[in-house]
Amino acid sequence: MLKLHHSPTSPYVRKVMVLLAETGQSADVALLPASGSPIDPGTMPVTQNPLGKIPALERPDGPALFDSRVICRYLDDRAKAGLYPAAPRLWETLTLESMADGMVDAAILMVYESRLRPEEIRLPAWVEGQWSKVARALDMLEARWLPYLSGPLCMGQIALGCAIGYIDFRHDARNWRATRPGLAAWDARFTARPAMVATRPPAA
Repeated sequence: MLKLHHSPTSPYVRKVMVLLAETGQSADVALLPASGSPIDPGTMPVTQNPLGKIPALERPDGPALFDSRVICRYLDDRAKAGLYPAAPRLWETLTLESMADGMVDAAILMVYESRLRPEEIRLPAWVEGQWSKVARALDMLEARWLPYLSGPLCMGQIALGCAIGYIDFRHDARNWRATRPGLAAWDARFTARPAMVATRPPAA
C-alpha cells in the first residue's frame, strides 16, 4: 500500500487528497500524520524527504516521492486519469498548477512571519510583499484564465482550488473576492465538488 505523510491543514497535501478522491484511489493510500515547521521538523518525514516537507509518498516499488507536483503526476499516471492533459493544453495546466503553488508559498510565508518570527523583528512590508504576489495572481486569473477554468477538470484547477481554500483558511480578512467576481463564482462552483468538501481544513 502507498503511504502518504499528511496534515489536514496543508494545501499541498490537500491537492493530493483531492486527486485521490477524484480518481478513486483514496483506499489505496494510508495516511501518516506529520507536523513541523522550518525551525522544528517535529514529525516531518525527514528520512523520506530530507527537505522535511509534506506531502511525501512512500511506495513499494521505489524511493519516496515529493513534492506535491511530483506526487500528483505519479498518481495521475497510476490511475490514467488525464488530469495532466496532452499538449498543448498541458502547458496551461502546468502553468496554472505552478501559479497556484506559488500563491500558497507566499501565503504560508505570511503565516510564518507572524508565528515564527519574534514580534519585535517582524517586517510588515515583507508580509505585504508576499500578499502582492497573491493579489497579482488573483488579478491575472480574473482577467485571463476564466475561459480555461471553465474547461475540463485538470490538475491546475485542483491546485488553484486548494490555493484559494488556503487563502480563505489563513487570510480570509483580505477579502479577495470583492474585486474578482468571476473568479469568486468559479471558486464557489469548484469548492462544491465532493472531493473539495471532503478535504476542507478542519477549522475552515
